[in-house]
Amino acid sequence: MEHTAERIAEWMQRYNQEDRQGLSSRLGMRLIKIEEGYVEGSMPVDERTKQPFGILHGGASVALAETLGSIGSNILAPEGYVAVGLEINANHVRSVQQGDVLCKAQLVHRGKQTHVWDIRLFNEQGQMNCICRFTAAIIPKPD
Repeated sequence: MEHTAERIAEWMQRYNQEDRQGLSSRLGMRLIKIEEGYVEGSMPVDERTKQPFGILHGGASVALAETLGSIGSNILAPEGYVAVGLEINANHVRSVQQGDVLCKAQLVHRGKQTHVWDIRLFNEQGQMNCICRFTAAIIPKPD
């Protein structure tokens, strides 16, 4: 557990830095909470994340879901291993036009070679707008 607690603290500090790079930074993703087997984050619904019709782009929702699931699995991966995305699916059940979406990722299976996550996104009124299942492969860390 101490190893996991150290990794959680490291991820929280590193991920929410203003100078970070990559897709999650460009889309404005933020980490809110990490526990063993649970990750929570948010993302704004703005010009970066909307489709041409003025609503949250489904790909942005999936990017947020996979990001949180990947962080959760990398925290739990054994020393010398990393977690990478193997499969994700999403059902977009409600549109979002403004505000932030809250994403909650819950681990439902922790195997030796795979982790499976149930990930749900909610609008600011607490209504679910997307549900995802994400599978991460646990592989030896590349050199």
